[in-house]
Amino acid sequence: MIRVFLVDDHDMVRFGFRSFLSNQTDIDVVGDAANAEDALLQLKRQPVDVLVCDLHLPGMSGLEVTERLVRSESPTRVIVVSAQLDGPLPKRVMDAGAAGYLSKHCGPDELVRAVRDVSRGKRYLAAEIAQQWALNGGGAGSPFDGLTAREMEVALLLIKGARSVEIAKRLNLSEKTVSTHKTRLLEKLNVKDVVSIAHLARLHGVIDANGSS
Repeated sequence: MIRVFLVDDHDMVRFGFRSFLSNQTDIDVVGDAANAEDALLQLKRQPVDVLVCDLHLPGMSGLEVTERLVRSESPTRVIVVSAQLDGPLPKRVMDAGAAGYLSKHCGPDELVRAVRDVSRGKRYLAAEIAQQWALNGGGAGSPFDGLTAREMEVALLLIKGARSVEIAKRLNLSEKTVSTHKTRLLEKLNVKDVVSIAHLARLHGVIDANGSS
């Protein structure tokens, strides 16, 4: 029996995933949480085979969850789920040690297939990502690879014109934390302003010519 734990801050997403997976005779959804902190506490007491985790969570991100589990040498393998299938984030997540990366809009069959593959020690990539990586030679590096998931989120929102107060509210962070993320990502990208971030993002395919990520 494959033991699965779900993490997503949207109740309906967790309910839907649980419904899909619980219909399988070889999968047991043993728990779920709305945030990463609660999930890690529960996993510490009761490790599972597969953690299906949203990338963008309030507080700790799915990328940070992956990194923590890998550092602790946990037997739990992580499938990260996100609506963002292009840009550097999928590669960043997989490089951090995730065993799978799925679209937030994947169908029940793909979710089940990913859980089974990952539980057997395989890696699973959404078809769209696998195709992109094949086209660009396996995911060519970019300056954005060095950003954390949260820094990437802040960068994309800044590019779209969001103010610090709006970003803080959307990501459930303080304005001071947003300011810290902004300072760090500017340093990592070696640029001085948001216009330069946007230019670099277009150059490396993080956003298209119209500014869409």
